[in-house]
Amino acid sequence: MDIKGKRILILGGWGLVGMAVIRRLSEYKPKEIIVISLKENEAKDACLQLSQEAPEVTFTPEWGNIFVRRSLKDLPRDEILNNPIYRKQILEDVMEGLDDEKLTSSSINYLLNKHKPHIIIDSVNSATGLAYQDIYTGYYNLKKELKKAQDSSKLTDELGVEVEKMLSTLYIPQIIRHIQILHASMMQNKTNVYLKIGTTGTGGMGLNIPYTHSEEKPSRVLLSKTSLAGAHTLLLFLAGRTPDGPIVKEIKPAAAIAWKAINYGEIKKHGRPVELFDCKAENSEELSGQFSFNGHGKWESKNDTLKSIYIDTGENGIFSRGEFEAITTAGQMEFVTPEEIADNVILELIGGNTGSDIVNALDNAVMGPTYRAGYMRHDAIEEMKRLETENNVESVAFEILGPPRLSKLLYEAQLLKNVCGTINDVNEKSDAELSELLQKEVLENNKLRVEAISIGIPILLNNGKNLLRGPSVKIPVQLDKNQIKYNSNQFNNWANAGWIDLRESNMELWKSRISDIVNYVNGLPVEDSSSRFHHGTKYWKIDEPIDIGKLASWIFIFEDEGLRIKR
Repeated sequence: MDIKGKRILILGGWGLVGMAVIRRLSEYKPKEIIVISLKENEAKDACLQLSQEAPEVTFTPEWGNIFVRRSLKDLPRDEILNNPIYRKQILEDVMEGLDDEKLTSSSINYLLNKHKPHIIIDSVNSATGLAYQDIYTGYYNLKKELKKAQDSSKLTDELGVEVEKMLSTLYIPQIIRHIQILHASMMQNKTNVYLKIGTTGTGGMGLNIPYTHSEEKPSRVLLSKTSLAGAHTLLLFLAGRTPDGPIVKEIKPAAAIAWKAINYGEIKKHGRPVELFDCKAENSEELSGQFSFNGHGKWESKNDTLKSIYIDTGENGIFSRGEFEAITTAGQMEFVTPEEIADNVILELIGGNTGSDIVNALDNAVMGPTYRAGYMRHDAIEEMKRLETENNVESVAFEILGPPRLSKLLYEAQLLKNVCGTINDVNEKSDAELSELLQKEVLENNKLRVEAISIGIPILLNNGKNLLRGPSVKIPVQLDKNQIKYNSNQFNNWANAGWIDLRESNMELWKSRISDIVNYVNGLPVEDSSSRFHHGTKYWKIDEPIDIGKLASWIFIFEDEGLRIKR
């Protein structure tokens, strides 16, 4: 892709890798680079510095947490979790269904709508940002409150708070919601390329990694980061297989990344200076079988902070000479420079083949559909048809594959087959006639009706008011309520998602689908005997009994836009 004259949005632009990527991009004369960082001063400082280095490029600063809604983007995570209103908002945004309000309120959607970038480069260490919320500490706090509640035979307010905090730190729902919003926003704004700079979580090392965050080896928190990094990659793998979406790539360094600066100064952890304390021999604490984290308090503050020589490795923090020497030794993490990562980013953007794109590697490494399976599929289907005839049953749907919409479509197609026979015969009947005939079939065909209701697919009669159902229904989904108030839009959405719908309006929709299929088949050139058409006249056989699976798959491909684009 040509970079010149394009708008490029860099997530994590102030960071070590982000700045290296921007400097390389600037050489290709993009129109504008939007630099996004967590903090306002970081984004503005980066843009000021970059403008001096490349005055011919426009640099625009943006800031805030991209994983939350815009109204919360500038708040520290602790402040959000300790505020009951914010905490509940986070839970709703992450755990409940994605709707227009959640999409348009999100930070990332706002940024993409505002700037409409042609290219997005994501150098945010998402796995670290989400996994290091530390669900395990949340678990221990929750366990403590549960014990208190059990001992006192009541629930405490603190227990409710800890439950909400625990739910708020679940990693997988957060990364899923992030990708949902990001992808929807890119589709809205017709982004061309999304390139992620990811992580392995362990700097390329294995489960024997000696650098941990606790006495446990390897640390569960560290492995959570790796797990999330893997989940993120596979979500991007799916995004890259979505029709009409951006080209999706991921560069995943498997080593430590260094360095940004070498200096002497104050040493900070989590943004705070390391205070100096002393404890002399006469003030030592005597150990007696029980260790207190609060300690005896007999230490002395030196009223000073730790100052030393350090190397700044960007997102991973600052290391001492000894730490840097140990971690970069051959046989340890070793390291890669941000400039080398930036070079690979540029090569991938302009169409080069670096061999380092993880999404492309997965595309080439996964085991896809095979010739043998395609060859044997016919035999499997024919055997199932033979057994259907032998046992006088119709194998329609069990609601095991899901979604309920598939079962609903298959049963409706089966009813059309029972009543009309062939695809061509469907359009010979009016909407009202089809509605009456299908309802008559439902009422008289006890076996079909019982099976549909029993797997959780209710039947909406053609008056639009009465529902045939069993003890459980798949749609609507029961969450935390036994009753749900609904309006006409919700009612129609439920019918579309998982009810056999006998109303005339649904018959009109089925006739429209059938017409599209017939028009497609009739539009095929009779003389063409090539491999050009995947689903040709021999596939549809519109004058033979309806094949319910073919109809359902056609709807999933064309109506629900569920086409598989890679094999």
